[in-house]
Amino acid sequence: MLSVVVFLPLVAAVVLFAVPRVPDRFVRWWWLAVAAADFALVIALWVGYPGGDGYAYEVNLRWIPSVSSGYHLGVDGLSLPLVALTAGLFLACAVYSLRQDKRVRSFAALFLFLETVSLGLFVALDLILFFVFFDLSIVGMYFVIAGWGHRDAARAAVKFFLYTFVGSLALLVGFIALYLAASPHTFDIVELTRQMPLAGGGWVAGLVLLALGVGFAIKTPTVPFHTWLPPAHTEAPAAGSAILAGVLLKMGTYGFVRIMMPILPDTWRRYAAVFVVIGVISVLYGAFVALAQRDFKRMIAYTSVNHMGYIILAVGAAGLVADSAAEARQLAVTGAVTQMVSHGLITGALFLLAGVLYDRGGTYDMSRYGGMAASAPRFAGLAAVAAFASLGLPGFSGFIAEFQIFTGSLGATPVATVLAFLGILVTAALFLRAFQRIFLGPARSAEPAADLTVTEGVSIAPLLVLAVVIGVFPRFLLDLIEPASRAVLDLMAR
Repeated sequence: MLSVVVFLPLVAAVVLFAVPRVPDRFVRWWWLAVAAADFALVIALWVGYPGGDGYAYEVNLRWIPSVSSGYHLGVDGLSLPLVALTAGLFLACAVYSLRQDKRVRSFAALFLFLETVSLGLFVALDLILFFVFFDLSIVGMYFVIAGWGHRDAARAAVKFFLYTFVGSLALLVGFIALYLAASPHTFDIVELTRQMPLAGGGWVAGLVLLALGVGFAIKTPTVPFHTWLPPAHTEAPAAGSAILAGVLLKMGTYGFVRIMMPILPDTWRRYAAVFVVIGVISVLYGAFVALAQRDFKRMIAYTSVNHMGYIILAVGAAGLVADSAAEARQLAVTGAVTQMVSHGLITGALFLLAGVLYDRGGTYDMSRYGGMAASAPRFAGLAAVAAFASLGLPGFSGFIAEFQIFTGSLGATPVATVLAFLGILVTAALFLRAFQRIFLGPARSAEPAADLTVTEGVSIAPLLVLAVVIGVFPRFLLDLIEPASRAVLDLMAR
């Protein structure tokens, strides 16, 4: 069933190209039906998930036996929430794109392709399989930005591709080093986790950690590897930005938890302070640079650097307290995974709202707008909910995630955690200022702005409803994540 969930969108994309002269209307509804069916299958996976700290729905077949690389898939409490997030966000983008009128068949096929590679990465339990999906996500997003982006899209797409491709090469070097160090040689993540091939490996293990860290840090992105992110987001179409922020950025943070921490536990603990410092710098840098932006979409992009910084801070702090304070380190890792889900929902909604803003005014420049709440109250209402959710108010998923991150990190890294608190204050200021500029005060246009259409509302509102559900009733999500977090920390404590 897991293979069906992963490859159903790709099969649907192939069918689109195999059938000649398909009307655009059929393509839009075909894409929506496939995305909805895949989301329903993921819900069925969640309902049937047995719980605990092991893998479910595991598939392990021979693939490239000469290098001990297999078609190994499975889900646990770390990956299943991200699989559900991925399927949900792609469904939201399919609904949002019902109004898409530019090369509809290619656009839908690219998103279906991206859905398969994104789902495949989160369920891959083999490093080569993981790397294949990681690289294919770069190719898919490159064509989305270059083909359907704004005026400077080609340049932004090239910058995105080159940066993230360098990161994937660094990852490949690290994966090959792990393969060579293992005995017997293997790319299987479960077997590498059991072996810990570079335990006590000194500088060699440090270099492998560096290679993997650079690869995942570029994808996340963290400071100083973030410079590809603002132009990619600014120039990408709204649905592309939502997938880039909501799903593709999580591939980096997921790699930290799935691969680096359990396979290189002692090396992670040795250099955990470095990740804490990088996390705090990303939190503060992302928040203050976002505060200085006049471009609404660019501002949201920099808040992603800020929010990803909280995750890096948490996983670094978990390494610093790995020998003690079990409850604190579990809170930090659980908070990090919850933040991945929360950020995907909220920032995905924010980027779709940014697309609505661009459709109404033809620019992301906040100084060109004002008083839109009077003519577009539904748009203003959802934007207000998304803004308050993003700054982590109680009642939203961001509060649950950040509360766990700060509580779990404070004992090990008090100074860094207190500094990271400033990021919340700055984020609150920038979102309130952006909301005031766009929706309150006197209108700057003689023409009243149109309110949300039905498809825009149906695509965005469920993401924010889920953020509220997690914020008010988080137990259904935490019950899934906590056993897997404990398993990662048990592996780190070896």
